[in-house]
Amino acid sequence: MPKNKRPAPRKNSTPLEDKEEFLAEALCAAALELAEQEDSEQLSAELRQKAAEFPRQVRKYVQQKKDELLYSAIELARFEDVDAYRLLRDTVEEAAGTVLVRREGQPDVEINAFAIPVFVRSTGGLAQAQEFQDEAAFEALLQSFTKGGLESPKAKVVLVQHAYDLDEIDRVSYSQLNAMVREATTSMTDKKMHAAPALERSMGGWAATAFGADDTALELRFLLGFAMKRADDPFYLAPEGEQEQDDYYAARMERYRQWTVDAAPLVQRCLAGARPLELNFLYQDLFYGAKEQAQSEYALLDTMAKLGRALEAHPGASAVIAPADVRGSMVLRVNLYSAPGAAPLLSCDQPIDLGCDLQLEVDNIADALATIGLHAVSVAQRFDAQGQPVDAQPLG
Repeated sequence: MPKNKRPAPRKNSTPLEDKEEFLAEALCAAALELAEQEDSEQLSAELRQKAAEFPRQVRKYVQQKKDELLYSAIELARFEDVDAYRLLRDTVEEAAGTVLVRREGQPDVEINAFAIPVFVRSTGGLAQAQEFQDEAAFEALLQSFTKGGLESPKAKVVLVQHAYDLDEIDRVSYSQLNAMVREATTSMTDKKMHAAPALERSMGGWAATAFGADDTALELRFLLGFAMKRADDPFYLAPEGEQEQDDYYAARMERYRQWTVDAAPLVQRCLAGARPLELNFLYQDLFYGAKEQAQSEYALLDTMAKLGRALEAHPGASAVIAPADVRGSMVLRVNLYSAPGAAPLLSCDQPIDLGCDLQLEVDNIADALATIGLHAVSVAQRFDAQGQPVDAQPLG
């Protein structure tokens, strides 16, 4: 996957590479044109046609396994316009993680990939050889998605008998996820056994760890599943009124909260048998939404752990939070200082997404700093090229 930096111009490109580069630029240009017209009340007939064609073209590239083209187009859009970047990325993610089945005379059926990130605290760490050995627990966990109200009672759900680590999730490309959704669709609609090479390839094995037998380990794992339901299932349709929407999402969150309580013993048995675990569930979301929230939480926990250790050695330290540019990628940086004007004791960068609510991100980090006892916090406009905070003000 391309890193967050401007794609370098190719040299001595082959005709195929030239074509792929041209198609990536064309897709980026289409996203820019549509993003500029997003707020217009009336679109021309030409733009309406382009808006309808845009997701179809993206789906075509996903199915043709043109991952590098898609990643390149998204990177190009990231440096051109935030709205175009988000439109293109969201469209690609939707095309990759969702399959719509249309059959004449039958309701449309939608199948999508979802994930639940789980932070697992244990003594000694998890062992992959121990996962999903309890078939009764797995079957009960599978049934819990509809019984607990996470999915529609009329939905059909399959759950992968493997807890993915972050590296495995991160290696799944757009086209591979789409192939996995299609394999899941086949398994849910055909009684015959079918090979699932994309799904099997996704389970590459956990990254090695160095936890000792008595070490306290905190690890991130993902439960990965696929849900098939009618596209017009009212279970998934939020009401139109503002208060009704608030009530709908509050009820959904409450169902999920209760599910985490009821399902925790089952997940523990699936991950480690009878070994005690402490589980902290993040919210169930579609594949890419779950991945993004888990990566953000994981990075925040890592930042707080580093700052906490530094704060123990320097209990009177203060912190400054501000955006910073790292090789063309925007991050939210936390610098820890022993005294005003001194060199930073520690600098930690938190990746942030384009178009995010920056104030909300700052507030989240400030709240996390308070949990480790760090209350002397300032917020600056930015860190300059020399790493100095610009116009730092105490956090109110």
